[in-house]
Amino acid sequence: MKFSIGNILFFWPRNQVFDFYDQVSDSTADIVYLGESVCSKRRELKLPDWIDIGKQLESQGKQVILSSLALLEAKSELSMLKKVCGNANFLVEANDFGAVQLCKESSLPFVVGSALNIYNQHDLKYLYNLGMQRWVMPVELSRDWLINTRKELEYLDLNDKFEVEVYGYGHLPLAYAARCFTARSENRAKDQCELCCINYPQGRDIKSQEQSQLFKINGIQTLSGKAQNLINDLPQMTELVDVVRINPVNEDSLSWVNKFNHNLEGKHPQKVEGFCNGYWHKIEGMALA
Repeated sequence: MKFSIGNILFFWPRNQVFDFYDQVSDSTADIVYLGESVCSKRRELKLPDWIDIGKQLESQGKQVILSSLALLEAKSELSMLKKVCGNANFLVEANDFGAVQLCKESSLPFVVGSALNIYNQHDLKYLYNLGMQRWVMPVELSRDWLINTRKELEYLDLNDKFEVEVYGYGHLPLAYAARCFTARSENRAKDQCELCCINYPQGRDIKSQEQSQLFKINGIQTLSGKAQNLINDLPQMTELVDVVRINPVNEDSLSWVNKFNHNLEGKHPQKVEGFCNGYWHKIEGMALA
């Protein structure tokens, strides 16, 4: 089993991003996702910067993958997507079908991100035939669902043809919208947001009337209020999951890469109070089984 570091979903200052990836290069992560997948207005780093970071990480033995936007709304975003998919250095995580199409037209292999909402073996076969090398399972699906899908893939002779990745740690990306929730929360129009996301490096908390944590808003993205943590579920992932993703919440998130590595066989369980793992166990997502 391999471990990946997901791309940073929040809007961090440029120097903080570079400092974070300096630490990633020394981590035990096998795979690193880079780039902006939430909002094209976040331009602290440009594509050449991501390429440079990727080359540095690659020199440290990491597999590097560029993540694409999950929601495209403008021609300028399509133009940038073409540059991301056409980069001559790294695989692309396709977070919308435009990226899939561009990779297919250029006969480039790709990773299917969880934002594509792929739920059955027939869709997986279709994407595999287009060039999919790894599939990131939608975050709301369970271990039981994955077991059944693996069985169905056996009938199609596809069970070992591509890798399966799950979100193991971090706030889960649940939805995207054309409206910017962070700008709205500051009574700003989306086009005059003044990049206020940078003031919320871990998103904005949304609580219920009973003051329980429900969601985090992050620009146009809605995340789970609690971070998922599947560290104690790793022994049950054997032969089901090839890659477990740790999504950055802050710099301390990197410490969980080592913790996950140490608990592959369940010999070093961790306290997970305050986290959730409900979706994996086929119950309400915010629960802890």
